[in-house]
Amino acid sequence: MAESQAFDRETLRESIASFPLLPGVYIMRNREDTILYVGKAKQLRNRVRSYFSHSGQHIKTAVLMKHVRRIEYIVTSTEHEALLLENSLIKQHQPRYNINLKDSKSYPVIRITNEDFPRVFRTRRIVQDGSEYFGPFPNVHAIDLYLELIEKLYPLRKCRGAVRNRPKPCLYYHIGRCAGVCAGKTDKSAYADRVAQIRRLLNGDTAMVSRELQHRMENAAQELRFEEAAWCRDVLNAVDELNSRQSVVDFDPETRDYIALHRNNELCVFTVFQMRGGKLLGSESFRSRSVEDDRDAVAEFLGRYYTTLKQPPRRIFCQMLLDSGIATELLMPARPDDATYAPDTAEAAASPAANDADAYAANDAAEPGPAYGPQPGQLSPPLSPELLIPTAKRDSAIMNMATENARQELATWMRSEGDIQALQELAAVLDLPAPPLRIEGFDIAQLHGKHTVAAMVSFSRGAPDKSRYRRYHIRTTAGKIDDYAAMREVVARRYTRLANEELPMPDLILIDGGRGQVNAARQVLRALDLERIPVVGLAKQFEELILPEQPEPLRLPDGSPPLRILQYVRDEAHRFSTGFNQLLRGKDIGLNILESVDGIGPQKSQKLLKTFGSLRGIAAAEPADLQNCVGIRESAALQLKLLAGEAVEHTEATSDDTQTGS
Repeated sequence: MAESQAFDRETLRESIASFPLLPGVYIMRNREDTILYVGKAKQLRNRVRSYFSHSGQHIKTAVLMKHVRRIEYIVTSTEHEALLLENSLIKQHQPRYNINLKDSKSYPVIRITNEDFPRVFRTRRIVQDGSEYFGPFPNVHAIDLYLELIEKLYPLRKCRGAVRNRPKPCLYYHIGRCAGVCAGKTDKSAYADRVAQIRRLLNGDTAMVSRELQHRMENAAQELRFEEAAWCRDVLNAVDELNSRQSVVDFDPETRDYIALHRNNELCVFTVFQMRGGKLLGSESFRSRSVEDDRDAVAEFLGRYYTTLKQPPRRIFCQMLLDSGIATELLMPARPDDATYAPDTAEAAASPAANDADAYAANDAAEPGPAYGPQPGQLSPPLSPELLIPTAKRDSAIMNMATENARQELATWMRSEGDIQALQELAAVLDLPAPPLRIEGFDIAQLHGKHTVAAMVSFSRGAPDKSRYRRYHIRTTAGKIDDYAAMREVVARRYTRLANEELPMPDLILIDGGRGQVNAARQVLRALDLERIPVVGLAKQFEELILPEQPEPLRLPDGSPPLRILQYVRDEAHRFSTGFNQLLRGKDIGLNILESVDGIGPQKSQKLLKTFGSLRGIAAAEPADLQNCVGIRESAALQLKLLAGEAVEHTEATSDDTQTGS
């Protein structure tokens, strides 16, 4: 079980390499597909990769990562959008390991009330009474600075409720912070002009105000009025922050779906963004192979995605205009002629889905929108959803974000599909009967005959298949430097097992090394009656291809697709074997170093390595953490850190001396 968990973690770590260096939200799930944690990132790949670093890792993070089996992401346009989307998803799913943002409190917004003389203020409560809302904004201080600027530039009334006639204005009017409407100091037309100016500011038309603030700040600084200059600087920063556009939260209660298509020839990816109650509640991506044009492909997807168990929303936005009849033909659920009302929820849940076996409906984990068909006890016919193309800025921004997510998903899919064209060219070069869809590569690593290990990597369709990677302790060399014997052992162990268990053999074996290593592998295959498996070697120095049947090595053109695939397999085998060798050396060195400290024995040294992962983790840990881990004095903890740091430096300095079978 421990080996399985470790391998799952390694596979998960490798999958992060395909994450984009873009802002967005990442979602961690366990084996049961339950959401454990939601986080936001400025660069998704770098942020998620940090969870796999042992140094300085919080205990909560360590516990979380023991349960994570899958990590998804949603790309956003800005970090600001990622922050708002994170808030929405945490409130929706209530993940176990999220501590903040799980309460009902949301980020504040700026409200312009729907009154004869509107007011502008900060609030966290959305009231659908015709008021206008701008935001939300995570930075409360920035909102307050912005409102202070608005109050100075375009003062409105301060009093709540209806406007009452007063004989004279309040104190706020005398200090320039109120319009004095109650005393007749500002008429309705002038007041409306001020509200229009504020609305333009909140909609992003801030160029003139920013220039005035910049000029005022520079003058104040030159005249040594630093407090005023600092205020202008802070307001400028607030204006920039609050004017960053975001698409994941709006205040439109209407349910909407945004469906984006991105394709490469026959490979199609559909991404669905679901807006419910003015918030982006989730993203779903679906893969399909289709030779149809985009319009037909989208029409087919709509018919499969919206089934009787997933009612379509009132509005569906697509990238292209579809035939108006599609909404009626594909999206409206069929009803018996004598039906007068829809079945209740239990009956609906028991009825089979129209496309139950289809992959489109398999991942339907997001909250469905309200049903726009007839409700229990209602006699009205169902409403046909509208199919629209985005024209407003808001809808276009959401569609662009969905399209970017579809593009990222397609890139991931294409990487997993591999490079068939390059494999066909490789088959022609090696005179193989078919493209080598399964390639296995071998490499030997040792340091002066110690810790001799071998690694086997497996590639499927030109892409790494990490679930089939294997590492081997070499048993036959016993301290001797004999790469040929090591190669014979690992090839024998690998293919004896495959033959005994009647498992599929690879289409090609690649040896990281020269003719001697290739001949060693061929000897074993001949003894196992597996000579039919082609074997080639790739030597590093001149990037020459060693073919057993040809006396002279073959030089492929630099950068050619066949050479690129073979180099990928060779370098991956080298990386895997060298990493295993360094791991064993590090453990050996680490135990000796740790046990040299007074009060540290075999049990405590094992516990330290298990807790902090490696000597590097121990060197990076705080002395107090080392003390608490194994109950030692502060002086011993400081000595541990010093020795571990020296050992790490020594290992890095000698890592280039690691010998491999090349």
